[in-house]
Amino acid sequence: MIVRDSVLEVPTPTGPMRCYAYAPHDPHRPAETRPGVVLYSEIFQQTAPIRRLAVQLAGHGFVVLVPEVFHSDEPPGTVLGYDDPGKDRGNFLKYATPLATYDADARAALDALTANASCNGRLATAGVCLGGHLALRAALDQRVRAAACFYPTDIHTATLGAGQKDDTLARCRELTGEVLLVWGRQDPHTPKDGRRAVYEALDAAGVRFTWHEFNAEHAFMRDEGPRYDPAAARLALGLALDLFGRAL
Repeated sequence: MIVRDSVLEVPTPTGPMRCYAYAPHDPHRPAETRPGVVLYSEIFQQTAPIRRLAVQLAGHGFVVLVPEVFHSDEPPGTVLGYDDPGKDRGNFLKYATPLATYDADARAALDALTANASCNGRLATAGVCLGGHLALRAALDQRVRAAACFYPTDIHTATLGAGQKDDTLARCRELTGEVLLVWGRQDPHTPKDGRRAVYEALDAAGVRFTWHEFNAEHAFMRDEGPRYDPAAARLALGLALDLFGRAL
């Protein structure tokens, strides 16, 4: 399916948040509206691999919105490098950004999708790494029918945001949509005990979730670099598409 992209400046309490929108286009059915997905990036913001992931989702029939997660501290259009300086800056901002900012940005992104003329108002979230955690946290909003969280970080340690003390897992009873969690068993950011803590908390809270672990490293879906696993990435994306097709 043809995908068209655009750039939005979404208002938030901490200033405009640049978002990148990707919408499927069918010239034979121009008036058709489709479900929306907020896709959260890694700490590096919208890199080329994140853009390609957004286009893939949109090409399967979803209106996709990619927000710049660090818009409060970085100029619009900032992309951090997949190198030590980029990693250091992204990790600093991940822990310096207040939880209230993440939450306000999530509401703003969901509002923007709802108002998008191409979106039918059925909403989901997705994300990788930091974005996997943000996708789960955004799904605390009861408008979200599904969340696909790929190797999310800091959930088991509750260390997201300023002060490094979040309540995402403690609030998991508020999740009303279905959740997909995908992990790499060789991911040092989410060791076995951490994954087990997340599983047990979701299970105890009665969350509807599906759980998959691959023999893969962190960032195995990023189609650049030595950790990319094409076969596992294809399967993981397929799981998300199945979830969205079922829930939306």
